[in-house]
Amino acid sequence: MSVKVVATNRKARFEYFLLDTFEAGIALQGSEIKSIRAGQISLAEAYVQTDGKEAWLINAHIAPYEQANRFNHDPRRPRKLLLHKREIRELWNAVRQKGVTIVPVQVYLKEGKAKVEIAIAKGKKLYDKRHEIAKRDQTREIERERGRDL
Repeated sequence: MSVKVVATNRKARFEYFLLDTFEAGIALQGSEIKSIRAGQISLAEAYVQTDGKEAWLINAHIAPYEQANRFNHDPRRPRKLLLHKREIRELWNAVRQKGVTIVPVQVYLKEGKAKVEIAIAKGKKLYDKRHEIAKRDQTREIERERGRDL
């Protein structure tokens, strides 16, 4: 089973505590999957919206495919996520809580099909972000010291 990561949302782990993750398929047009295979996707401002019946990937930018000419797609159109009813219901129940949202974490190709890993996330406070930066700096310093000892 080959998995090729195409895009990651690096800000997601910094801005949010990721509580629970799901794997979802994406309903795409032909030119969109070709752009994704070429790595032309951005999750920077993307989020997931649900109404309890369906889930949609909103604001994900998939660049237009050059060879598709007039059959091309809208780069920021909402894309339907393919999930089981039970999973959509679980997402819906989580989102109704205050401060909880659904963010896409990464897009990857699995057995030729585009999948998106989404997570139920709770926003971090400023002091949480500062703590994470300090911890990262500390581990970097430890690694530098280890490198000098060898």
